[in-house]
Amino acid sequence: MLGLLNHDKLLVGYDIGDDYAQISYAFLEDGEVETLSSVTGEQRLRIPAVLCKRPGVNQWLYGKEALRCEQEEEGIAVRDLFAMAIDGEPVQIEGQGYEPVSLLTLFVKKTLGLLSQTVSDKIYAMVITCESLDARKLEVLSGVVSGLSLKTDRGSFQSYEESYYHYMLYQPEELWIYQSLLCDYRGDRIFVYHLECNRHTTPNVVFIDKKEYPFPVYTNMPEDDTLRRQRMERLDSEFSEIVRDACRNRRISSVYLIGENFSEEWMQESLRSLCRGRRVFQGNNLYSKGACFGLKEKLKSGEAGKTHVYLGEDKLRANIGMKLLRQGEESYAALLDAGQNWFEAEQTLEFYLQGGNCFDVTIMPLIGRSGKVSRIVLEELDGELTRLRAHFSMREANCMTVEIEELGLGELRPSKGHVWKEEIDIV
Repeated sequence: MLGLLNHDKLLVGYDIGDDYAQISYAFLEDGEVETLSSVTGEQRLRIPAVLCKRPGVNQWLYGKEALRCEQEEEGIAVRDLFAMAIDGEPVQIEGQGYEPVSLLTLFVKKTLGLLSQTVSDKIYAMVITCESLDARKLEVLSGVVSGLSLKTDRGSFQSYEESYYHYMLYQPEELWIYQSLLCDYRGDRIFVYHLECNRHTTPNVVFIDKKEYPFPVYTNMPEDDTLRRQRMERLDSEFSEIVRDACRNRRISSVYLIGENFSEEWMQESLRSLCRGRRVFQGNNLYSKGACFGLKEKLKSGEAGKTHVYLGEDKLRANIGMKLLRQGEESYAALLDAGQNWFEAEQTLEFYLQGGNCFDVTIMPLIGRSGKVSRIVLEELDGELTRLRAHFSMREANCMTVEIEELGLGELRPSKGHVWKEEIDIV
């Protein structure tokens, strides 16, 4: 269990999937990121995502203990906690319905107890990372964070792709001076993430492409030597094909292999091919570490973070602002910044409007298209001086919502209560 001082600002990166969870942590002023082991003195970094309820009592075990409890027929196991929470259907146990988000929250709370018995008082900031994000997953994860009753409002979420980006941001430059690959072996698939940086833009723009390859499920190898060798040769051959496809016409500096089923025992030719002119790393905690690095970057940006921006599917890809007059001189008011998670991007601005019934919003894509100006017309206004409050947020990655409220000018010109809502396509 982690010993914490009162002045420590604990940052937590939490990786949640259907099969396992993992926790990495760091302190804001310390560059080191560590990953918790579920068993003291052992390198068991993955916590099985399982709860087990003992019959007739409100006692729940989690992780390895939950599996043991199920195996010894001393309880009722609940798996696929994340998937069931997204589905939303109550989980029936001993004739009683349990809300799946509550069960997922219980699991997360119990695993966080590995950090400290009083973890809710100690966490300064926390990010949960999962394979991908959408509106439903954000709703579920927000409910989990709310249910944890943490003494902080610094809870956020990011995809595996963004965690990969943040992990690489804190690695030596030679590992991603050209391009980098991440191969994630899960179930009957290998997911390949390809990271590339455009160093001809300011800031440098980083993209990550994802490709999915069918792959044999790794099970216990046959005891027969001939069958065992044939099985390993098949795995090696199929992975070699994936490697050739992923590296074709690309200059790769580094490769990361994630998944307990990657093994040098069967990766003979494929590993030789990967290591040719590249650095190759194998491990299981890149996502949770990347989530922790992402928190560090958000709270205290490093040198690489100041010169790079990641534009993934979850990111706002344009800078959005308005031109205003300040003390008689034209100035630019930044509203939403490219590189933010679109679901976290919002801004409220109060300003005066005189001599018309419209104002312009400037949209400047970071790459590709040229900028554009979108005009918002407020039909009911008569052109006299009035004060407005505008709230800018993103409905989805490429659609901005603007809600405008007329505030009037106090007793001189009371508000008529006009409210407008506009949606602007930012692509």
